[in-house]
Amino acid sequence: MAEEGKRVGVAMDFSRGSKKALRWALDNLLRSGDHLILIVVRPENSYESGEMQLWETTGSPLIPYDDFSNPTIMKKYKISPDAETLDVVKNAAQEKQITPLLKIFWGDPREKLCESIDKIPLTSLVIGNRGLGPLKRVFLGSVSNHVVNNATCAVTVVH
Repeated sequence: MAEEGKRVGVAMDFSRGSKKALRWALDNLLRSGDHLILIVVRPENSYESGEMQLWETTGSPLIPYDDFSNPTIMKKYKISPDAETLDVVKNAAQEKQITPLLKIFWGDPREKLCESIDKIPLTSLVIGNRGLGPLKRVFLGSVSNHVVNNATCAVTVVH
């Protein structure tokens, strides 16, 4: 019997790699009744004082599709989801009967993606890979490598 109500997270920065990860999750993991949670990690202190400071350690509340597809609301968070991603999510929500949500964290993506697994909590996490070569990976670090080695749930890296 299929597991109902999974919470599948997709690390999303609206890059080509994260869009591939989103499509992979929709094609391979999500079923009717599941929750698709797009996880965005913004740089630390990329917010104005006020309510964002309340969410600095826990991340934003879960934001429903109707709000994260609204440019006026997303401007407050300094996030601009592209039309392609919004269309993919909207169509998948209708076709697969899934619930799309967005959660924003502030800080180091490696740490915050690992924290999101327990804070949301997630059943699994899908993350894109920028394809850093060995030398760049040494100097820049690999978010996907860190998450795979430190996550407390299943992680799929989409190349």
